[in-house]
Amino acid sequence: MPPAYIWHSPESAIDFDPMGIPNQKGKARLHFELKPISRAGVSEAIERAGRYRLLSESSLAESICLDVLEIEPENQRALVTLLLAITDQFSSGAPAARARELLPRLKSEYDQLYYAGIICERFAHSELRQSAASASFNAYQGFVEAMDCYENAMPLRPAGNDDSILRWNTCARILMRNPDLAAESDR
Repeated sequence: MPPAYIWHSPESAIDFDPMGIPNQKGKARLHFELKPISRAGVSEAIERAGRYRLLSESSLAESICLDVLEIEPENQRALVTLLLAITDQFSSGAPAARARELLPRLKSEYDQLYYAGIICERFAHSELRQSAASASFNAYQGFVEAMDCYENAMPLRPAGNDDSILRWNTCARILMRNPDLAAESDR
């Protein structure tokens, strides 16, 4: 029986692994043959991923979602949970592009716009926690872009779903309460 893992040579190293963890160029890395989950376990796995997010274990939630998406590539709950798990990791350096790559896989235009707003808003929050000189401007831009996404999602929202309005109002309040966050042209 072949081993369940193989070593990749330094020449095959890539910038980020499938979970967005940076690989060090020039270093060998271990690669495992992942085991598939059963279709019968998909629903429970997604629920477990949601619980891991609540426990601030977003990388575990991400891993579970990737397993689900191997079995059901278009599972909307898994895609949304994965997107949110990635945004949970923005403060740890997860690139926003990884979350944005999932947007076209969401089936409804409302979801695409709403979750694009979530990505922008969570990126803005992660920028607020940074001490870099550009953090204030980046946060401002993120909140404004989020508000644009939420505004575009509002007419498409399902009856009784005011999430896009609630998120828009939250971003507006953050900007109103933090006048130091301003467009670069306003400075």
